[in-house]
Amino acid sequence: MTRHFLRELEAIKKMVLYLGSMVEERVHQIATIIEDKDSEFAEKIIKTDYKIDEMEVELEEECLKALALYQPVAIDLRFLTAVIKINNDLERIGDQAVNIAERIMLISQKNEPNFFFDYTTMVETTEMMLRQSLDALIKMDIDLALEVLKKDDEVDRIKDEAYDRIKKALSELPEHTAHLINLLLISRHLERMADHATNIAEEVIYLIEGDIVRHGKAEQ
Repeated sequence: MTRHFLRELEAIKKMVLYLGSMVEERVHQIATIIEDKDSEFAEKIIKTDYKIDEMEVELEEECLKALALYQPVAIDLRFLTAVIKINNDLERIGDQAVNIAERIMLISQKNEPNFFFDYTTMVETTEMMLRQSLDALIKMDIDLALEVLKKDDEVDRIKDEAYDRIKKALSELPEHTAHLINLLLISRHLERMADHATNIAEEVIYLIEGDIVRHGKAEQ
């Protein structure tokens, strides 16, 4: 392995971790705008999404260049292919943050009905899953990656709870259908964030063991 290739791998690792920190900050910001219904903060998240998009493109280009120039094998090949997939999942989490910000902007424009669903635990769990999946990548820690997979069930449970409560509210408050649908969509976007964090953890397991563990295989 050449020194140039080693430097390239190290640079790629720093890039994916930097992108991860940007996306993790977005998830943390989402907790604030959901709680405060802060439309100005939500608009800021939407307008700065291009930074994540640009970083995602740059990182993918670096990975593809390394694959073409050095034709790596074994663990190095797995690292680059895993980073390409992790890169995409991070960008998608950023997109879900934008989706939630758009929902909040719509909600903040109208009077709220006498209904509230507390998404605090769901956001905190999702944020923890993302943090742990990135920590698992840094430390090459398979146990930490498996912990992320377990937490996904908790997020799904809260999403189902939100669905049940909002469905009931829709029948009781039909005049506030748009507002309630936006609340329901927030739960869906958070659940998708957690799914992408789970995907990252699965890629870490693939990187360490060389096994593809999607579709519940890791739990088995």
